Order: sequence, then C-alpha cells, then structure tokens
Amino acid sequence: MTDKTFDVIVYGATSFVGQIITRYMKDQFADGSLKWAIAGRSKAKLKQVSDEVGLDSVPMFVADASDEAALRKLCDQATVIMSTVGPYALYGDILVKVCAETGTHYCDLTGEPQWIRKMQARHEEAAKASGARIVHCCGFDSIPSDLGVHFLQRRASESFGEVCPKVDMRVIKMKGGASGGTIASMINMVKEASSNPELRKELKDPYSLCPPDHGFTARQREIGTEYDEATGGWIAPFVMAAINTRVVHRSNALSGNAYGDQFLYEEATATGEGSSGKRGARAMSIGMGALMVGMALPPVRWLLANTVLPKPGEGPSEKDQLEGKFDLLFFGTTTTGETIKCRVTGDRDPGYGSTAKMLSQAAACLAKDIPENTPGGFWTPATLMGDALVERLTAHAGLTFERLNG
Repeated sequence: MTDKTFDVIVYGATSFVGQIITRYMKDQFADGSLKWAIAGRSKAKLKQVSDEVGLDSVPMFVADASDEAALRKLCDQATVIMSTVGPYALYGDILVKVCAETGTHYCDLTGEPQWIRKMQARHEEAAKASGARIVHCCGFDSIPSDLGVHFLQRRASESFGEVCPKVDMRVIKMKGGASGGTIASMINMVKEASSNPELRKELKDPYSLCPPDHGFTARQREIGTEYDEATGGWIAPFVMAAINTRVVHRSNALSGNAYGDQFLYEEATATGEGSSGKRGARAMSIGMGALMVGMALPPVRWLLANTVLPKPGEGPSEKDQLEGKFDLLFFGTTTTGETIKCRVTGDRDPGYGSTAKMLSQAAACLAKDIPENTPGGFWTPATLMGDALVERLTAHAGLTFERLNG
C-alpha cells in the first residue's frame, strides 16, 4: 500500500455528514500527518464544499457510485476509501466490490445488516485474496457498542482472569437529531423486508452477520418495556440494537469465540425510575412499533419519508451537534459471579458530530495503525482496530472509555 498517493479518500464528501468529516479532517490533519482527498459524483458540489471549508490543498475526484471504472481509478490512488454514500443497499455495492478486488481498505457508516451480509457473501473471498480489509459500521452504529464490549472484556480479563459470558448495554443519555441517512436506510430495509419472507427471517437472526460456521446457539433475549435491575429503573428497546448486537456477535465469532460459545448480549434504552420512567418506556416502545408498522405500509411510508422524517442530506444545526452527546453503560458478569461496569461517552450528537469523528479516526487507523501482514477480509471495528482505535477516539474524537467499579 506504500505506493498509493493518498492515505484516505473521503467518498461522498458533499453529503451532510461528509461535509462535517471534511471540516474535522482539515483541522485534525493540518500537520500533514495524513494525506487525503475528497471524492463524489458532482464536480460542482465538490468545488463548493472545497471552497466553503477551505480545502485549498486537498485534491478532489469525480466518481459516480455506479461507475466501476471511475471507482477503480479512485482505488488505484488510495490506501483507504471512507464511504458516506448511503443508503448503502442502494448505492454501495460497486465500491465494496472494487475495493475487495483491488486490495483497497474500506470503511463506512452503514447500519444495514441485510446489505452487509450480501457484501460478505459476494466479496469476502476476493478481499481475502487481495488483502483488502473491509470494515462496516464505523459510526455510532456500531463503534461505541463494539468497542465498549471489547473494552469491558479486556478489563474483566485483566482483573478476573476470565471474560464475561453476559454483557448488557444501557443507553443512559442520548441527545441529537435523527440522521436523514439512517432514516433512509431504515425505510429501504423495511421496504425490502415487507416483500421478502427470507429477508424477514434473516432479520430475526441475531447471528446473521457471523460466519456461516459460527455454531452459536444461545437464545438472545428480546427487550420489551420492563424494569431493569442493573439501572434501577425502566427500559425500552433501543432502535440501534438490531445492528449493534449483530456486530458484537460477529466480533465474538471472528475472535475465536473470545467472549464465549454461549455469549449473551443485549441493548436497551434507560428511561428512568418510577411511574414516569415506566410511562417513558411504554411510549418509546409504542412509538418504535408504530414507526416500523408505518414504514411497512407503502402509503404511510411515502408520507413519513416525504413529510415527517428527515431526508438524506438533512441534519441538525452546528449548535445542535455541539450540544449533543451520548452516555452508554456496559454491565458484565463472569461465570464466577464477578461484576464489572464500564462507560462510553461521546461529546457530540451521535448521528452526525460524533459519527463524523469516529469514521474519520477509523479510516486513519486503517491507513496508519494496522500491521501490513494483517489478512484481508470483512472485519469489525473491535477485531481489526481494537485498542488502537480506542486510543485514537479517546485522544482525538471526544469519546471516553472508562471502568466504573474495581
């Protein structure tokens, strides 16, 4: 990879999150420690972003997501392609294919399990042959969850000489506007599933992203509206759990079942104590259920997409990004009854401000911190980048990882 002109090319730099990324990278790598460029389908929009952000010395390249030849030229020049072009199920296939075939490392922000599974099936052998390291889910879904479990298990192993076969994550605080790109991906996934019985079955499988020979049989619990002993309050389902839990289970499988053959993992949103907490949990559960049902009905889906929910390219103001944050607690229990509690926080809104910094540092980590002899294939953030990414996120992205007991 040393003959590549750029360490990282930001593909989709004109998207809402892409523009946040370019601003962050301009400041973060002003010292020239990372050689980077921007790319997208419109030269005029790239020029506009370049002028507005002040990217005078950052080259730009035009490549449409459907133009395989242009994407190959892009890969010829980059060690890592960082993609923000979603919904990935609609626009991401060819870029992953080209990266896998050319040995170009790749990371993105997808939270679409059905698309990730499709990419694994189609391109993992090519990635292994070429040495390309493909890492999906490098934003709020699913870096805090994946690295949070990784961090907790490391601390448990150091303290107790064993890992925790059961880990629970609770969202304690989350402030930030909904991502238009995430909403578009959810709408597309529900649309696909509503007409595909096999996909509906796949989406119920908590191990759907694990290698086919994973052998996991532990029955993962479904969270409802319930009282939670861990937090001493009420909990409701967490909307990102569907993708986060699958990534964590894949990390377990790829690491040789390092968390155990019967590892249990769940995520939920804490809504507080007493009757108000119970009402909040019920309202959240009902709201999520109604949203999913609405997305499955074509007329309601159209209404939601066009008049209610944020669209791709729309997002919170800079003020809202700065005022956003997230606070996640992880609870682990060993087979001998030892307990451990860890915390992961972020200092920006999860969907945009923190996500932009997480993806940028994941790309930098891919380009700079991974040993050259690391095999190609489809990895997870924890299994490929692990402690190196934790260090980057702590030092440069406003995240914290800390143990709270012991």
